[in-house]
Amino acid sequence: MTTLSDLLTAFWVSFLAAAVAAPLVMASLRAGRARQTIDPHAPEAHQKKQGTPTMGGLIVLVGLAAWGFAFPGHWMLLAWLGGFAALGFVDDFAMPKLTGKRGLGWLPKLGAQVALAACTPALMGLPNTPRNLILAGFGVLFFANAYNFADGLDALAGSIGLVHFLAFGALGVLWLDWAGAPALPVHIAGAVAGGLVAFLFVNAPPARVFMGDTGSMPIGALMGFLTVGWFAETHIGRLELGRPTLPLLVLSLLMVIELVPVPMQVGWFKLTRKRLFPMAPIHHAFEKKGWPESRVVWSFALVQLLLAVAALALAVRDMGGLP
Repeated sequence: MTTLSDLLTAFWVSFLAAAVAAPLVMASLRAGRARQTIDPHAPEAHQKKQGTPTMGGLIVLVGLAAWGFAFPGHWMLLAWLGGFAALGFVDDFAMPKLTGKRGLGWLPKLGAQVALAACTPALMGLPNTPRNLILAGFGVLFFANAYNFADGLDALAGSIGLVHFLAFGALGVLWLDWAGAPALPVHIAGAVAGGLVAFLFVNAPPARVFMGDTGSMPIGALMGFLTVGWFAETHIGRLELGRPTLPLLVLSLLMVIELVPVPMQVGWFKLTRKRLFPMAPIHHAFEKKGWPESRVVWSFALVQLLLAVAALALAVRDMGGLP
């Protein structure tokens, strides 16, 4: 099928470019002393990771850039992702170097994210109506921060992101064959997946580099862009829940689990001075309960795989069977 060929072509273009770039990125990060500062409140086992290079998500972004050269016409989208990457760079590298702090405060970071998310309807060819701005902006902000929180254990963000994007690409292939939707989501999903495979070679435990906000924010924003774009009906100029929604909700459940406990923990602690969860984000709560890091990562990756299989099964059901 042409659409499956598109998915695989984008995957290999991105993977090969990212794999070639990975040693150069790693050398540059070491030379620039782009090192992770571990949160003192993180689990005890994480303290030994102090000084590990960060911003390894640049490897994935190189793969996406190579896809952009191979399939031109999407430079506005790549520039938008570059804005999220630049924000992540300030958080990962500039602020620690200039101020000695771990990164940006949550308020300026959120403000910059909101400004970038406000561009989402225009990128989708939709008018900037309040409805479109709120729905598209919320979706992008949700996934950008959820995926950012998931970048907390060796190979965690990379593994669940890989499964998520491959499953989204498969959903896109099904939707293309069923309803003739645009092929762009399939291309993007394949390109991100290819870059993540190359990244996982250096992020596998024990990680030689972390993804950092430089990678997790643009990748998460792209996850949100694809999810919101699923509902973009450009011929009527608005976002509509006209396509099967349950498969995407199921596929995105782990992102909900990663994000929602964080504001709940903060709010509950401010009200009661007690913790609602042992730790947040939620993957650290399992570590606090005594799970080894590898067990947490494998469990989350397998849960994401099960959610992907369930999402695809629901999509086939909703579309009346395979084409």
